[in-house]
Amino acid sequence: MKKQLLQSAAATVLVMASVAAVGTPAMAQVPVPMPIYNWTGFYLGGNVGYSWGRGALNYNEPALASFGLPTSISGSNRLNGGIGGVQFGYNWQVATSWVAGLETDFQVSSERATRTSAYPFTFNDGESIGIGTLSATLTSKIMSFGTVRGRFGFLVTPTTLLYATGGLAYGEVGVSGTLTSTAGLPGVWSFYQNAFRFGYAAGAGIEGLIPTTRNWTWKVEYLHIDLGTLSGSGFDNTFGSPFYWNAKFTDDIARIGFNYHAAP
Repeated sequence: MKKQLLQSAAATVLVMASVAAVGTPAMAQVPVPMPIYNWTGFYLGGNVGYSWGRGALNYNEPALASFGLPTSISGSNRLNGGIGGVQFGYNWQVATSWVAGLETDFQVSSERATRTSAYPFTFNDGESIGIGTLSATLTSKIMSFGTVRGRFGFLVTPTTLLYATGGLAYGEVGVSGTLTSTAGLPGVWSFYQNAFRFGYAAGAGIEGLIPTTRNWTWKVEYLHIDLGTLSGSGFDNTFGSPFYWNAKFTDDIARIGFNYHAAP
């Protein structure tokens, strides 16, 4: 009996030693998931683009009708040109799939256009009847502009935002004109004005996280901007009458940009 107990104990010890030597199976390594991207926080970036602007400038002088001349002369309209600038904003990720925010941007612009036209007219100086020419060179331009806008968008993926935007627009615009009369009524008169104007901006865009980064995004955006009107008056000493002018400025821009987002 004693011999059998010793044999059983020895067998038990051998089994336990074998289990200890083999060891327990290693725990499977479970990959740690990346945290879901959070859009909340400040961001700063830059952009470049192109614009299809309009500066519809009209010159009006009613007294020109006495010489068979048009009383209204239209000036430059298309203010196409390059733009570039910076933007700064803050986002709130208000739900899993929605982001709201505020953004301001400032742009410099090369938008400028000039149109020249000429009109023959007949005059009578009391001694003879002759033919003269009235030439008009009218220029309009947008030198700079900026916006302060709200943004609200839907996350089509956790890192891709499709958004609408709208708010205040402001800009420095300018007009100038030179009119020249020849022959029996020679003379030159002109006008010039630069001013800031305020209006509105509205548009849409898409913004997405640049792969392999956590703080950089790309963006593509379209905006329509209305900067209102600029107007004034003067006096034409050649024809002896007052004149008036007004210009309406709008802009359509498409731009691409990049933003650096502060860690939430």
